[in-house]
Amino acid sequence: MKLIILDRDGVINHDRDDYVKSADEYLPISGSIEAIARLSKAGFTVVVATNQAGLAKGKFELEDLEAMHEKLTALVEEQGGELGGIFYCPHHPDDSCKCRKPKPGMLDAIEAEFNTSVESSYFIGDSLRDLQAGVQKGCKPVLVKTGKGETTLAQLADASLQTDSPLIAQEQVLVFDNLSAAADFILADALTQNS
Repeated sequence: MKLIILDRDGVINHDRDDYVKSADEYLPISGSIEAIARLSKAGFTVVVATNQAGLAKGKFELEDLEAMHEKLTALVEEQGGELGGIFYCPHHPDDSCKCRKPKPGMLDAIEAEFNTSVESSYFIGDSLRDLQAGVQKGCKPVLVKTGKGETTLAQLADASLQTDSPLIAQEQVLVFDNLSAAADFILADALTQNS
């Protein structure tokens, strides 16, 4: 199974400081939906792993989150692709749960769901905690410059800015302008390996 794991806010859709709270506020970044569809049509199973602390903080209800994910799923299907699944952590940052990134609990859940290992899969995110969750499970970390990506790039360049462990070296991380550019690279790399 060729698996690709995506963070949601700041990678697929525009992030908001006050949380994305409804399907109306769920606005895809240009080219991101098409990128997911292209990866899906090329035989990749694309899944989303997203922290959604806004649920625990009362910023939105579960029905709102489900409506956002229905919108995302429908948009990908309109482009001829499909999402393999959407995994989310509903907990507050203070809850010490096992699923909130940078902890790898959601990746464990993905492995259980698909009866596979996430090792060597691409994990595409815009924050340090995305990359850290991926690295802990042997994923290939990919950073996009959308969302919090530019800030994260600065954190990678200056190890003293990395607050959570494990420490990640900038050389470990592939960096792209956006999800569409990351998809271009992954698809070209897959072609090379198959030829």
